[in-house]
Amino acid sequence: MINRAPNILVFDSGIGGISVYDEIRQKIPNANYIYLFDNEAFPYGDKSIDYLIGRVKSVIHKAISLFSIDIIVIACNTASTICLPSLRESLQIPIVGVVPAIKPATKVTKNKCIGLLATKATVQREYTRNLINEFAQGYNIELLGLSELALIAEQKLQGIAVNQQQLTLLMQPWLTLNVIPDTIVLGCTHYPFIKPELAKTFPLATFIDSGYAIATRVYNLLEQCNFELTNISQPAEKADHLVCSTQYNESVEKIIPILSKYNFNKYQSISILCD
Repeated sequence: MINRAPNILVFDSGIGGISVYDEIRQKIPNANYIYLFDNEAFPYGDKSIDYLIGRVKSVIHKAISLFSIDIIVIACNTASTICLPSLRESLQIPIVGVVPAIKPATKVTKNKCIGLLATKATVQREYTRNLINEFAQGYNIELLGLSELALIAEQKLQGIAVNQQQLTLLMQPWLTLNVIPDTIVLGCTHYPFIKPELAKTFPLATFIDSGYAIATRVYNLLEQCNFELTNISQPAEKADHLVCSTQYNESVEKIIPILSKYNFNKYQSISILCD
């Protein structure tokens, strides 16, 4: 058995993946974490498939060249639905992706109307359609792809209040339906941060995200890699929590103090020369 703390890389285009990181940290508090976000190319939802495959591969390979990493979490629905196959072909490190929680939603809904709220890229992917066909036959799945919500979530984390009127306007395609979704899948890791505001617009809906399931998957994979997670000698307060971005700018400067609330105590900028 390996009795040292595992090194976990959590990656996203922005800081939405912190919602996934936080679930993993609650399950494995003693681990060392690197949270890497590609703000230089944010947002991913409006980028081409070819661009994203090349970009994500470049960023992840750069991180691996700089840090010792035991497992990678792609905490971005868009990147997961597009880039996981190529990443797994090029790497031996275990990789966990994020997929929309369609299957769990079918166990919760009472009116059989499920809303998938995601980026335009995730909504349009064949991977998403296959999930719906496999797990949601007989259910009414309403898809809403919005690029704006990730930015709204990022701004909220920077201390900018969510414009509830703007949010409600963005939700109009669902609010005018004959049957409004009673279960809403948050298909982007940014969206849990604006769940209170979404709940004001859909007060009767249940919201579901993938955070807990991803944390459980990471825990199980690390156990399969012989990490003794229940008896790590390193105390949680001694764990390393490093946050990295691909560009240092004014937004990052504002975000760093906010991320300290999630136990991040170090920052490093990573330069990506090849897109």
